[in-house]
Amino acid sequence: MALSYANPAIMDLLGSPFQWLRELRWDSQCLNPISLLIECAKCVASGSIKNADIGLEYISQIASPNGDAVQRMVSYFSEALGYRIIKNLPGVYKSINRSKASLSSEDILVQRYFYDLCPFLKFSNLITNQAIVEAMECEKVVHIIDLHCCEPAQWIDLLLTFKNRQGGPPHLKITGIHENKEVLEQINFHLTAEAENLDFPLQFYPVVSKLEDVDFEKLPVKIGDALAITSVLQLHSLLATDDDMAGRISPAAAASMNLQRAVHMSQRTFAEWLERDMINAYILSPDSALSPLSLGASPKMGIFLNAIRKLQPKLVVITEQESNLNGSNLMERVDRALYFYSALFDCLDSTVIRTSAERQKLESMLLGEQIKNIIACEGVDRKERHEKLDKWIRRLELSGFIKVPLSYNGRIDAMNLLQGYSNKYKFREENDCLLVCWSDRPLFSVSAWSFRR
Repeated sequence: MALSYANPAIMDLLGSPFQWLRELRWDSQCLNPISLLIECAKCVASGSIKNADIGLEYISQIASPNGDAVQRMVSYFSEALGYRIIKNLPGVYKSINRSKASLSSEDILVQRYFYDLCPFLKFSNLITNQAIVEAMECEKVVHIIDLHCCEPAQWIDLLLTFKNRQGGPPHLKITGIHENKEVLEQINFHLTAEAENLDFPLQFYPVVSKLEDVDFEKLPVKIGDALAITSVLQLHSLLATDDDMAGRISPAAAASMNLQRAVHMSQRTFAEWLERDMINAYILSPDSALSPLSLGASPKMGIFLNAIRKLQPKLVVITEQESNLNGSNLMERVDRALYFYSALFDCLDSTVIRTSAERQKLESMLLGEQIKNIIACEGVDRKERHEKLDKWIRRLELSGFIKVPLSYNGRIDAMNLLQGYSNKYKFREENDCLLVCWSDRPLFSVSAWSFRR
């Protein structure tokens, strides 16, 4: 079912802020909840909290996480707007977040549901593995750095493919990075067991770390290793910066910030102070090739890509969401997030029954949390900063990478994979990269790179 905005007549009704809602007989067949949601977002953005509260109350009567695709999606967007409002009450917000903190085991399970119920990660894994096999055709020692190592199935498939390679398999090293030790222990268990069954030469190196804290100089990469690096839906989180208002703050606010800096300097080491001020200088500099004026990048991203390039990888494969959600304007984010997530909720509604417990957990604990982060959070707290393929291409090229064409054989297998879910799943080529689509709407991109010698 396709999602759409309300007709112009309804939008005209919504123009006057919500007085008419008080006397309205609610009819879910006549009013579009997405239009109401947009009006609520406008109220939140303008600080009209009382009107936003009225609108959100009405939305709660027709939007449900157990309904159709529109109702489910709107319920999570309205929740996100509610969280944005209560973030102005730090005590309330922290108490609610603390009580709703999810267990790491549940997070792992939800990632598995996304892998099983949607083909996007399987598509990415298939294309990535085929690119690795072709790039490492004659290599004796292959080392893979997985920047978010949470799914053993991908590397088990690679073991099976390499096992049948003409001339024998390479010695395979996998460095798995994840902030959850339990996840890496499970990956290690499954991969080691499979390698023993296949009599395959494998070494697995677990690295417990957040992505932004990885020290690439300390990774177990040896001279002679043919290196491949994979990143699935991770790099956008490095775009977060605590200075979204750079260049737009008032003199009074700037003076206040300087006073706070002076107060806190005595509480920080000189190294911490220097690093922070260098980062701020980078953020505010219009001369940087990767400054906010050009690509909206953070210093973390530039440092990270430079560290990867220094490793001289033979192959880097990147999968990212195909959406533009890195802007500072709330209404733009709401509009673009609705466009992106409406397709995700629609594809789930078309391929998974509504009463599925797995689907409900996936939507609540993964998609709903992403929406909440996009709408309710700002600064370094906002990690879901999706950007479109053209920006990733420009950023990577400026950082010293060149594109690697993706495999023809991989595309054939990928098409068969998508068709096994629904004939509405498609992919198309763009700038030697692949876009996975629901109908004609691109949702995820896969691109392959090598460092420029």
